[in-house]
Order: sequence, then C-alpha cells, then structure tokens
Amino acid sequence: MSVGVIGAGAFGTALAVALAEKGPVTLWARSREQAKAMTDTRQNAQRLPWVDLPSNITISHLLGTVLACNTLLFAVPTQQLRRFLIGLDLSDHTAVACCKGIEVATGEGPTSILSGACHTAILTGPSFAHDVARGLPSALTLACADAAEAEVLQEQLSTPKLRLYRTTDVVGAELGGALKNVIAIGCGAVMGAGLGDSARAALLTRGFAEMQRVAVALGAQPETLMGLSGLGDLTLTCTSDKSRNYQLGLALGAGREFAAAITVEGAGTARALRGVAAKHRLDLPICATVADLVDDKVDVPGAMASLMARPLKEE
Repeated sequence: MSVGVIGAGAFGTALAVALAEKGPVTLWARSREQAKAMTDTRQNAQRLPWVDLPSNITISHLLGTVLACNTLLFAVPTQQLRRFLIGLDLSDHTAVACCKGIEVATGEGPTSILSGACHTAILTGPSFAHDVARGLPSALTLACADAAEAEVLQEQLSTPKLRLYRTTDVVGAELGGALKNVIAIGCGAVMGAGLGDSARAALLTRGFAEMQRVAVALGAQPETLMGLSGLGDLTLTCTSDKSRNYQLGLALGAGREFAAAITVEGAGTARALRGVAAKHRLDLPICATVADLVDDKVDVPGAMASLMARPLKEE
C-alpha cells in the first residue's frame, strides 16, 4: 500500500522523511511555490531547513497526486481539518489523523471529523518533528477501532526508528494527545512567570487528573491515558521548550508577545473544553484557567491565586 502525507509543515515533513525509509511517500504541500521549492532544494526551508528530503519523497501541491495513495496521514491542524475535507472523496482510503485537538465548534476530535467518509485511525504520542526527522528513536500510539486494520497499519507505518504500539481505544488516544496540549500551556505559563519547578509538577499532576476525568466521561479506557498518548505525551510537552504549546505558555507567563502565525492546538482545545465541561458537568479548573489565559480574561498571578484558593479536598 502506498502512503501519502497531507500537510508539509514540520510534523508532516518529518513523518514523510521517517516513512521514506520503507518506501515511496507522496507529500502534499499547500501551494505550488512551496512544492516547487521543496522539490528543487530537497529541503523544507521554513520548517526543517537542516533535513535533506530523501529522493523517494514526491512533493506536490495537487491533491489528486496524494489521493492516489491508499493510506493518507493528515498532518493538518484540527481546527482547519473539516474545511479542508470539503469536496474530497476518501471512500477508498484509510485516513490517519496526525493532529491533536478538539474542534471548538463541535467538540469533536480529528477522527470524528474524518470518519464520515472513510476508515480512520489516529497516530499520536510523545514526538517532536525534529526528533522524528533526525531518525532519533520514538514510540507512538496508533489507535484504530478495527483491530485487524490496526495491525496492518502498525506494520505499514512502523520503521526501525519509529515504533508504534496499537490500541482500539481511539477516544482515549485522541483525548490524550489533545488534552495534554492544554496542560502544557499552563505549565509553560508557570515557568514563564518564574513560579518554579515545584509549581509546574503540581500543575502537571493535577492537570493529568483532569485529563483522566474528561477521558472517562467521554468513554475512554482509563489505562489508555497512562500510556504514550496520555502520560508520555504530557511529560514531553510540559517539560520542553520545543513544544509550541509550552512556548505559548512561557510567553503568557512572561508577558511577551507570541507569533500569531504559529499553530498552537492547545489554545483551541482549551476553548472547546468549556463546552465539554458544561455538557458533562465536569470540574476542570486548570483547563478552564488556561482557556481564560489564552483569551486574556485573566493574568498568570490572578490565575494562580484562584487555583491556590480553591477549597481543600482529598487527592
């Protein structure tokens, strides 16, 4: 089966580089100019300028070219995914979501957005594009409701440097990848404001409790959140300034501007969680506070004071 990657950003390009070790890959770029530049230079100068693209990666701006592939990896931001799918016939494809988030307008994750037209799965877990592109060892979760199809995809998308663990708990894997971004923004804000490692550890831990609360309410298996797609990704994203979500938090905590053009999935997910919490009557103080931070409804000192003043309770 042939593999196509839709989205030539940092992670999409990194996935294409990693999978090219096993065979030809088609990579879709948003514009003719970007596709030509990447083809001519064999580099993604904007996102991964130090990575040489293998010769068996074909870069194209034509969707028809990538739709000729059987398996499609969607490295498109969650908030843009539904609009991107308009008019596409994916009935003969397997679509693998490689984005992490919850759609603000509907409260749905990427596999739900994709599922109306094709077989779906999600690839998620602790991975930075730079590490994947450099061939550094990484382990991810591949979630697919069809166990047999999950085995086929696991074999197709695993490489000597990219190890995939499979699960049928799509909801749990999807939520782990989405919710950890919200907590990462909060952890970044703590560090940006100079509140210290102890405060970050506390917020990470209590944030993880909120992640589990949401996942269980939405039908996930609790143990999934203890794996790569939950705790693993949370640990990575909340402790490294390579994370865009963590970088946004750092900027918020330090009172600095953050580049509006950079996609930060956790911001939209935090906003979406307001509706999820209300619908399921969930107490999510950290997630709610992060949503208020990104919407400039509260500053970091005020947010921290509010969280610390909450009624004392059992853990």
